[in-house]
Amino acid sequence: MTLGNQDRPATGATPSPAGAPPSEPIKAIKLKHPWRIVFAVVLILLVVWFVIDASQREAYGWQYVGKYIFDKRISAAALVTLQLTIYSMIIGVVLGLILAVMRLSPNPVVKSIAWLYLWIFRGTPVYVQLVFWGLFSLIYPKLFLGVPWTDWGVTFDLGFMQNAFIIAVIGLALNEAAYMAEIVRAGLLSVDSGQEEAATALGMGWGRTMTRIVIPQAMRVIIPPTGNEVISMLKTTSLVAAIPLTTDLYGVARDISAVTYTPVPLLIVASCWYLLFTSILMVGQYFLERRFSRGVNARRPDRGDGAALTGAVPVAGVPDGNDLGGKG
Repeated sequence: MTLGNQDRPATGATPSPAGAPPSEPIKAIKLKHPWRIVFAVVLILLVVWFVIDASQREAYGWQYVGKYIFDKRISAAALVTLQLTIYSMIIGVVLGLILAVMRLSPNPVVKSIAWLYLWIFRGTPVYVQLVFWGLFSLIYPKLFLGVPWTDWGVTFDLGFMQNAFIIAVIGLALNEAAYMAEIVRAGLLSVDSGQEEAATALGMGWGRTMTRIVIPQAMRVIIPPTGNEVISMLKTTSLVAAIPLTTDLYGVARDISAVTYTPVPLLIVASCWYLLFTSILMVGQYFLERRFSRGVNARRPDRGDGAALTGAVPVAGVPDGNDLGGKG
């Protein structure tokens, strides 16, 4: 005779075979980690000690921080930094996409040119590259494109390269393109080739296959490192002093500190603005990652039930592993 649901003990004990005593429920005891608590307390005390000590040191000049944090010159410089970041990233992403396609090209010449570009721009420091672009107009005041050993051709005046802002955007974008090319290439390669073959079998063209099938799946791989590159670009704009361009956030803060002899407070002011911008970018990156990761992060406990976590799909009429006739 078996016990029905109404005859099961209310203590939570598992029913045992006939003739055997009922098994007791397992009492799980949570492991204790006293050293974690000690370590956390020590860290909190160190942070509190640093904050209290920093608030009492005159070298930080908190009165100057409050004076210049919303200064019009600082605000205008922060806008210039944002413009440098946005323009450089847009150009860098477009060039990176082109270079990624060139790297995946079966043409050995095209692939070699793309590899040479990446080798140069990833192998030399950004500061050195910006110094070179600052001197570019002196090396090439004009550019002549025409037939060799003849006067037939077109001359381009490169006087616009004397504009420090334009040089900064070009220098930062060309460097960023080398890194974005590898990010885009990794994202495209992460999509299984069967997806493209299936799209071709359905009659989709190459462009529609890329925009509808490949790129949406590759975006979940491309978005996280691209967000990191945007944040990195925001901080890399502080190197445009090599051109020289001094209208960015760090340049203006440095110029003000040179006059007021308060370098530390102005560094704190610049850092506060950088932290503000990076925090906003991190929030945007979070929502973008969640948008393009839909349907992929099914392993998270807060999404779906246990069947979704294991990939088990119940089918009508088929016994599962808990039934007597199924696989145990």
